[in-house]
Amino acid sequence: MNASRIALVTGANQGLGRALAEGLAARMDPDDLVLLTGRSHQRVSDAAREVAQLPGTRSHVQGQVLDVTDTDDIARLADELRARHGGVDIVLSNAVARLLPEESQAERADEFIDVSNTATHAILRSFGPVLRPGGRLIVVASSLGTLGHLDPRLHHLFDGASLDQVEYAVESWRSAIHNRTAEEAGWPRWLNVPSKVAQVAAVRAVAAERRERDLADGTLIASVCPGMVDTATSRPWFSDFSQAQSPSEAARAVLDLVLTEHVDPALYGELVRFGKALPWHDGTPPVEQDRLLRP
Repeated sequence: MNASRIALVTGANQGLGRALAEGLAARMDPDDLVLLTGRSHQRVSDAAREVAQLPGTRSHVQGQVLDVTDTDDIARLADELRARHGGVDIVLSNAVARLLPEESQAERADEFIDVSNTATHAILRSFGPVLRPGGRLIVVASSLGTLGHLDPRLHHLFDGASLDQVEYAVESWRSAIHNRTAEEAGWPRWLNVPSKVAQVAAVRAVAAERRERDLADGTLIASVCPGMVDTATSRPWFSDFSQAQSPSEAARAVLDLVLTEHVDPALYGELVRFGKALPWHDGTPPVEQDRLLRP
């Protein structure tokens, strides 16, 4: 098919990713195509079929197997979409590895970092060049992604860093975890904190290089904090979900940002929550969040 606009959502089998795919399919045009991706062929096929059959769906929906931990797989898909469609219009990077409080952070570090960070770097590198003018490249992060949540000793690794430097910092963090020197160096025990800071720093790095050109043609690169969402990934970490959003509720603000016609320069390259940029240097090191971890 010769689609008008192409949208890609990673981690779209369930939770927020699924809700983002559903929202895009309901709000995009009939000639547009939403690619719902995940690692399992069966789960991707089932999810795409279910989304396509929803009463509110307007656009075409297809399942696309994509292993975000395989950087070559990401590059191949980007090349295929450029060859087949001339590029892509919307990329929502949402994949995350589920982690439980009682699990060993060190033992799960490689998988968590590969899904959340190595994949983010690869998506920025591979899909940035094939993003069509006026496109949207959005990385789903969280408010933990502001720099102040890290020990001040670590700020220089991410503040004003290039994408290569962010990647080096992430790999240094990974090595410190395996060498059991991470806490001594100031890294939080909770993997989610450095991971989110690195995601936001990676987006900021790419956006800094492209800002002038992208703003001229209405392209947006940013990270987003969807707020607290009641999903299987987040539920084990919090006892009070009275203020949590459903995935579909959380997806609404993200899609409002994605589908708005005009790009607000104040949001370009920033971490955006409910339409407003969060200060990059805000936050305090997460002592209380480390206490969520069980011995």
